[in-house]
Amino acid sequence: MTRFKNPRAQYIFELLSYNNETKLGFFFVAAIIVLAAIVALTGDVLLPYDPIKQNVGPALGSPSFQHLFGTDILGRDVFSRILYATPNDVLVSFVVVGVSLLVGALLGATAGYRGGLLDEALMRCTDVIFAIPALVLAISIAVILGPGMVHMMYALLVIWWPPYARLARGEALRVSHQNYIEAAKASGIGSLRILTRHVLPNILSPMIAYATIDIGSVVIIYAGLSYLGLSIRPPLPEWGAMVSAYQDYLVSAPWLPIFPALVIGIVVVAFSILGDGLRDAVEAARVG
Repeated sequence: MTRFKNPRAQYIFELLSYNNETKLGFFFVAAIIVLAAIVALTGDVLLPYDPIKQNVGPALGSPSFQHLFGTDILGRDVFSRILYATPNDVLVSFVVVGVSLLVGALLGATAGYRGGLLDEALMRCTDVIFAIPALVLAISIAVILGPGMVHMMYALLVIWWPPYARLARGEALRVSHQNYIEAAKASGIGSLRILTRHVLPNILSPMIAYATIDIGSVVIIYAGLSYLGLSIRPPLPEWGAMVSAYQDYLVSAPWLPIFPALVIGIVVVAFSILGDGLRDAVEAARVG
């Protein structure tokens, strides 16, 4: 078995290699991230065709060796458009989940550990947000802010941090009465240091496992908002917007809406597999 000198690196390796589910999920997720990074760094240089240029192939051309996913009504290569949209969808998902995880972990851990007025204020604030249907709230915010990828991230962040705050609060309540926390208090260590050195490191593992699954949820919601025309504007491609634009050709050219929808499904499944495996690995580590 591979051994690392750094215990944290060793722990991460053991989580990712816990079972075949984590290994398979990590392989697909890594491939998606690498692909998104390559496209983001190189732009359309490495793509088979310019994703915006028209008439690179016949209008509504079926899938072929020249155009793997066919062409749309304007003769644009669908495969190139899907690849070009990958960094945007991956970036939005990682930013929304990452910021929500950070904000939720800090607020929830502090509220769970300290209790009192801060805990009560956090719970009531999250109750208000949970009382409103999340998608309705996100659409309302997006409409007010206007179309655009950054505006979409703002809208999603408003509805995405409360579950992380609730999860962090519950985990903080669980660990705040452990012996090592009581010993740290008795030795005179300040609350801030206890939070950063003892509470937060011990609640991050289950939160990261949850966040991994949650990335797929952001992909779906972001695609749904893009489907409604609230994301980046044409002619720039985006998975959800492509499904919306191509849905009228479901009978005459079914590959047009099916391929971007299929890509969305593959990405969601990949992150779900990895997240489920990480969750099982974290639970096994706790029991062990």
